[in-house]
Amino acid sequence: MPHYTKTPWTLSVYDLLHRAGEMREHSIEVVVPERLGEGQVAVQAGAVLDLDVRLEGLHDGILVSATVTGTATGECSRCLKPIAEPVEVDIAELFAYDVDEAFDYQVHEDHVDLEPVVRDAVVLSLPFQPVCRPDCPGLDPVTGERVEDIPDYQPREGVDPRWSALAGFQAEAPADTARADTERADTTSKPDESA
Repeated sequence: MPHYTKTPWTLSVYDLLHRAGEMREHSIEVVVPERLGEGQVAVQAGAVLDLDVRLEGLHDGILVSATVTGTATGECSRCLKPIAEPVEVDIAELFAYDVDEAFDYQVHEDHVDLEPVVRDAVVLSLPFQPVCRPDCPGLDPVTGERVEDIPDYQPREGVDPRWSALAGFQAEAPADTARADTERADTTSKPDESA
């Protein structure tokens, strides 16, 4: 069993141990010691997370229910503008009294450590490809400039060089197609006179 170390994430549950039905509520602010998330948005080191925590004593352990709120910052995945996203997640985990494979977390020396639970919930709630707004036009694929910063932007027609051999090919004109369809319809609707 790992040795208990007091951190801002730990809460004492001494008064709830083996007292099924007892409940305590806490509101705590935690300054994040290291970045939570590795994508384009993350809760940065030094940011504050607010935790509204309810601890309930059960026969097997302590049930921790919490709402975690904060702000994740990063950049838009389309235009690379700085963005801030609100983070709000609910967690509910059982911290068992005994070490058992059925439980992921344990009570250590009359304390629960919320850090791994909160970290996992916050990181999983972050968007994979965040955008500054749903209709963000992104960057111009040729120049790399933000499309919204270019007045009267018109997308450039890029032709794949693999299709250049077909550039001189002319398709059948629409009028010729209509005439061919009419002729084909006439031949199929005429009764066979040889019979």
